Amino acid sequence: MPGIYIHIPFCKQACHYCNFHFSVSLQLKADMMAALAREISLSPSLNNETEKEIISTLYFGGGTPSILTADDLKFIFNALQKRFEFADDIEITLEANPDDITDTKLQEWKAIGINRLSVGIQSFLEDELKWMNRAHTATESLICIDKIKNAGYDNFSIDLIYGSPLLNDGDWKRNAELVIEKNIPHISCYALTVEPKTALNKMILLKKKENVDSEKQARQFLSLMQWMEEAGYEHYEISNFAKPGMRSKHNSSYWSGSTYYGFGPSAHSFNGKSRKWNIANNALYITSLQKNIIPFEEEILTATQQLNEYIMTSLRTMEGLDLALIAEKFGNDAKLKLQAAGKKWEAGEKLKTENEKIILTKEGKLFADGIAADLFF
Repeated sequence: MPGIYIHIPFCKQACHYCNFHFSVSLQLKADMMAALAREISLSPSLNNETEKEIISTLYFGGGTPSILTADDLKFIFNALQKRFEFADDIEITLEANPDDITDTKLQEWKAIGINRLSVGIQSFLEDELKWMNRAHTATESLICIDKIKNAGYDNFSIDLIYGSPLLNDGDWKRNAELVIEKNIPHISCYALTVEPKTALNKMILLKKKENVDSEKQARQFLSLMQWMEEAGYEHYEISNFAKPGMRSKHNSSYWSGSTYYGFGPSAHSFNGKSRKWNIANNALYITSLQKNIIPFEEEILTATQQLNEYIMTSLRTMEGLDLALIAEKFGNDAKLKLQAAGKKWEAGEKLKTENEKIILTKEGKLFADGIAADLFF
């Protein structure tokens, strides 16, 4: 069953490091809601289905989806349910910022059907949050977790960022300890990345902010892997840790190559053989949909591109790259070539092969993108 990603391109303010597509103006929100509904109704089936497709996961990302009202969300749900059926055990995730989380909103979200939250905490440290230009405080970071639990959400995730210039190793350990102490079921952790055209990049170039230290980032990531393993979390994907049974179903579908729909400006869709992506411009997205035109580009993937995509995504998971599957889908020669290419990484203890699976070691996870690129055909 496919999943659905809805991109909500609005935020209260711009985080200095962020390069996602969003606007801090809500002026076009009503038109955007109408355009989203129009795109959902016009979108053809990715799997050539003529019946209503059953959806296994629904994910509201952005931007900041928690900026929407309950009525906004209900409007989108109504549009989706005219076009799709929801599986009985569907996972419905809403990305939320701590400053948006209130007791009232939590109950509204639950009544609508949202059963999982992904909270953009990023840090429990006040100085870091200000440095990142986050809209919430360290106190709100802690309070929102208690509110979520009190509202009856046992399935939620938080995001944390490591490797910023302000974050020393002791503070990073305290951040991780808070996750463990509060028994948070899922955590997504990302190294601070300096992306082109972001405010952070400009400030670093102007010497107004210190650049990141890659050695510190590697050290903090290795420490995190150890702490989370000792606390009983599964490191099921490079950036994601979960208590047993609490993995993100939606994100797992990306890494397993499943079909998914993307609605909204900049959203991507994928059916295994082709990828579509919508224009990353709110005004043009809206005006196109007002003319019943979905403004997207499409790439048809060659067999080699499909293979490379599988290498890239599967290597990121704890299950690893399945050599038997490679042989079945792409031929035994591809399997043999991959095994040969991986030998040098195995010799350097960055890869290991177990039960016909190529799996990254802890050290190898520091070099995941480079290793995947080296294995590409």
